[in-house]
Amino acid sequence: QNVPENVRSSKTQQKEVCLIQPVRKTFRHCKSHSDNAKNSASLDIQHNTHPGEKSFNCDTCGKTFKFRSHLNSHLRTHRGQKPYSCQTCGKTFNQNSVLKVHMRTHTGEKPFTCKTCGKNFNQNSILTVHMRTHTDKRPYSCQECGKTFKSHVHMRTHTGEKPFTCEICENAFSHRSSLTAHMSVHTGEKPYSCKTCGKTLCNSSSLKFHMRTHTGEKLFTCKICGNNFNKNSNLKAHMITHTGEKPFTCEICGKAFSRRTTLTVHMRTHTGEKHFTCKICGKAFSRGTTLTVHMRTHTGEKPFTCKTCGKALKSQGDLDKHMRIHTDEKPFTCKKCRKAFSQRSSLRVHMRVHTGEKPYSCKTCGKAFSQHASLTVHMRIHTGESP
Repeated sequence: QNVPENVRSSKTQQKEVCLIQPVRKTFRHCKSHSDNAKNSASLDIQHNTHPGEKSFNCDTCGKTFKFRSHLNSHLRTHRGQKPYSCQTCGKTFNQNSVLKVHMRTHTGEKPFTCKTCGKNFNQNSILTVHMRTHTDKRPYSCQECGKTFKSHVHMRTHTGEKPFTCEICENAFSHRSSLTAHMSVHTGEKPYSCKTCGKTLCNSSSLKFHMRTHTGEKLFTCKICGNNFNKNSNLKAHMITHTGEKPFTCEICGKAFSRRTTLTVHMRTHTGEKHFTCKICGKAFSRGTTLTVHMRTHTGEKPFTCKTCGKALKSQGDLDKHMRIHTDEKPFTCKKCRKAFSQRSSLRVHMRVHTGEKPYSCKTCGKAFSQHASLTVHMRIHTGESP
């Protein structure tokens, strides 16, 4: 058809302008489209085909959404509504899509596969983060310290934000996965089983790390000294032995730590908190890992084996200490006299030579000693016990 130039220009201009006009109790009309939307929902979608436009605001927090349906789902987070229930475990969710993802924890379904290494994941978002391990892409930059990260949760190390709280003991966590793992302390639930030794664990990541005790796999290497580690977090903690950085300080005694989690555990020495109790002997501990190692005194389990001499030990820490017998490694050095020790506890005892500290006192005669072993030997004077 031959359309006059001025008419074509008018139509083009009309398409470039989008105005929403509500029509009472029926539907609204977008002037940039030729047809009326059949209902409010279809208009929401039609209207938001224009780039950059977001028109549905949450009155509670101010967050903006493209579609009304997304706003309605979001509002449930403020109202506490969780209409979608898991028929397997009874857990409730505010969105059906979240329930579908949750169901994969029961079915074991992992539909998202890494094309580089073949690893499978139950969420596309987790695959996206995983892909950055191959590309080393770090799209999140911290404005506080300038470091770049593969995910956005790092800022909580600066803000101290811990949005995930345990409803039983009120411990707070910065990651939902940390809360999920913590809950097993209360429930005793350990659904992940090691096929090699039968040990059960509370989450898949713990099982993955545990498997490395059998395979000896240590994927994370220190570029300075060449030491290998089975966890990236252990490598990061080790790096501080080279840098000396300890950014987390106790406000009560001033002691500094390289990790926030270590500071959190340290604070319990001031508060006396011991949330983790042995069900066999009733002994309480400030750390879940300490309770786990303690339980092995009852079970006799020694899952860590020295590959040099075959000796079996209760914990990775005990194995690390034992290995220094073979390697003659002495990583703990006295800053006063430069004497080196294979164990931190040995350095701690040695420091009393310089400080004069004698924390072990005889209750009979009051004589004080720098080591508990020395007090034990001394007590024989009073008891008459033979060595």
